[in-house]
Amino acid sequence: MLARSSCSLISSVEKFASATQTISSVRHLSLTRTVYATTKSKEVALSRFEPNKYVNYEKQAATLEIVKKRLNQPLTLSEKILYSHADDPKNQKFERGQSYLRLRPDRVAMQDATAQMAVLQFISSGLPNVLCPTTIHCDHLIEAQLGGEQDLKRAKDVNKEVYNFLATASAKYDIGFWKPGSGIIHQIILENYAYPGLLLIGTDSHTPNGGGLGGLCIGVGGADAVDVMANMPWELKCPKVIGVRLTGQLSGWTSPKDVILKLAGILTVKGGTGAIIEYFGPGLQSISCTGMGTICNMGAEIGATTSVFPYNERMGEYLKATKREGIANFANEYKDVLLTADEGAKYDRVIDINLSELEPHVNGPFTPDLAHPINKLGKEAEKNKWPTDIRVGLIGSCTNSSYEDMTRSASIAQQAIDKGIKAKSLFTVTPGSEQVRATIERDGIAEKLRAIGGVVLANACGPCIGQWDRQDIKKGEKNTIISSYNRNFTGRNDANPQTHAFVTSPDLVTAMILSGDLRFNPLTDSLTAADGSKFKLKPPTGDNLPARGFDPGVDTYQEPPKDGTSLKVDVDPKSARLQLLEPFKPWDGKDFIDLPILIKIKGKCTTDHISAAGPWLKYRGHLDNISNNMFIAAINEENNEANNIKNRLTNEWGKVPDVARQLKSKNTPWVVIGDENYGEGSSREHAALEPRHLGGRAIIVKSFARIHETNLKKQGLLALTFDNPSDYDKIKPDDKISLVGLNKLAPNVPVECRIKHSNGKTETIKLLHTLNEPQIEWFKAGSALNAMRTYFASKKNSSKTTA
Repeated sequence: MLARSSCSLISSVEKFASATQTISSVRHLSLTRTVYATTKSKEVALSRFEPNKYVNYEKQAATLEIVKKRLNQPLTLSEKILYSHADDPKNQKFERGQSYLRLRPDRVAMQDATAQMAVLQFISSGLPNVLCPTTIHCDHLIEAQLGGEQDLKRAKDVNKEVYNFLATASAKYDIGFWKPGSGIIHQIILENYAYPGLLLIGTDSHTPNGGGLGGLCIGVGGADAVDVMANMPWELKCPKVIGVRLTGQLSGWTSPKDVILKLAGILTVKGGTGAIIEYFGPGLQSISCTGMGTICNMGAEIGATTSVFPYNERMGEYLKATKREGIANFANEYKDVLLTADEGAKYDRVIDINLSELEPHVNGPFTPDLAHPINKLGKEAEKNKWPTDIRVGLIGSCTNSSYEDMTRSASIAQQAIDKGIKAKSLFTVTPGSEQVRATIERDGIAEKLRAIGGVVLANACGPCIGQWDRQDIKKGEKNTIISSYNRNFTGRNDANPQTHAFVTSPDLVTAMILSGDLRFNPLTDSLTAADGSKFKLKPPTGDNLPARGFDPGVDTYQEPPKDGTSLKVDVDPKSARLQLLEPFKPWDGKDFIDLPILIKIKGKCTTDHISAAGPWLKYRGHLDNISNNMFIAAINEENNEANNIKNRLTNEWGKVPDVARQLKSKNTPWVVIGDENYGEGSSREHAALEPRHLGGRAIIVKSFARIHETNLKKQGLLALTFDNPSDYDKIKPDDKISLVGLNKLAPNVPVECRIKHSNGKTETIKLLHTLNEPQIEWFKAGSALNAMRTYFASKKNSSKTTA
């Protein structure tokens, strides 16, 4: 399709390439495996799996020095890490909340659900191998049913085609591959790849977990990952920086999780949008490295670009415990230059939290920013008539599955064992990695959790992302669960919209399942021992790191061969799980006139509403099949129902994906109207790919979540916001929308929107956008990948002509 594109498109793509400072085509199009740059002052390996690729603090410091001379002001830690990765430090602008940064990340990480589409996009780019250290982690496709061993065995069988595809593609394109059973991507990154000063992008919204080791780890969509794998500069709107000053110290029942639960209550699910959360202050000393990871991980729930802590002794201890003492020593040398904020650095906002006064929190239900101190939860539950009978308690997930988390829960379990009682709720335990699983088994921690009724699940995401074959209730039954997870949107864990999900620390989960009651406060309330006596739980205790060191467990890493170019990656055309991608059509240069509204969405619309997870995860590599879940959970304003909309061509009601397909078959593009913080939640780019695939051309909302807005742009959709948010109310579901003057689309210039009502009347409103020049070229080319592919093809043809 792109081979037939006009010369004007080639010209546009040249503009795109120039704007992003594309590197030499010789390096891109080499038919042999690229050798990574190894300039260094010390040979400190990036990881034990990459002994010939090195941490390059010297280059970062030199780049940062160029920027500091230009700005002549003290910098935050966030700015230091971002600016030290600038592609063009001498010329590009560095303005918080304004300029777009062109950055050179150190590595890419992908989980198996999002990696499928990212790898398919990379294959279609035509490049022979990745040009940035990259890993794939199999953690999303394992469904929790019976227990770890049985569930892993079943997953390997059910997902054999996908695992083989990812393993083979990893070997061919020089990607490290972590097999199913390895653990959750973010725990693996923390244990093996994260380090202070790192800039990593990952195709999962909880990638910021790595901020616990002092790196900037940022969640993105697959198309962004493809850019970096192709050694294109990665683009990010320069974030604002929110400082969180921690004083006092954690003690008793208060845990690191309570810091972010409290902050979520302050900032809400959109309060961190467009900003990095940077922690500082004397309170840091009472938080372990994995505890800092917990706090950074759940920063995704407040919309933050990422979160980060300054390098400190706790990080050094963790690096040494995970056999990376060389990085710890190297980081000590650059602590002041690169890895801590400058004295006098300015934040856009500062929030103070006194850890000595911080109470344990439980947040929910249905949203992670509905914060309740534990002493107020019971009254809130009664007032709102939430079910108080806790049906299931779940600990683990990428947020809270460290060795420290497990030992603190085990200390509570031991008290129950001593008193002869067990959990009154079902209880599941998810180790974060094979290393954590093997170590808690060796140290007797897992056995203590089993002794009170715990079932140890596979080292995977499991119920946290909806991979849960839940059998204890019927769908539609009102019930309560409590977990140490990060996200609790409607139907998130078990696809039941009546499940009231609460998130808290593993400590409180373990304590509260012993009572089985949401109103139980372990700080003040008593339990009944087997002999009938009353007793109170003592505050949990635990070990930050195992005294005997970590047990690595089973080796689950597949190293790519030195030369994988001869390997073939086949996709069966008849497969229901995988599908090679067809390029989206370029923009035809015409305005969008009288487009029907597919759906006007009422209220919260997360990526789970746009592209549901759970059973749909198996189709993440097949765009057409997974598009059958598009918007099926979104609420239609016209009838207050999910997955029931009117086809404006036939006036018949139908399911959202079916109506979209009918419109597409009639060559009728459409738009979607949405509310605040549209697209919050997961980084899944399927929530952008599916509307594009089924004929969508614009998404018009009050505001966007950061990752989703970028994903829409990458796929050639217009991501537009109301200049006046109240204009949302002017639009009716049966209106027609025209977007005019698109041939003059330019940065910071509003788009004219004409609304045609069913009674024939029209009115005009302004729509805003954040498109810059390169992103406008993505729209014109049909997608960012189209633009990249066309550029590489033109450079390759140019090289042949020159030769």
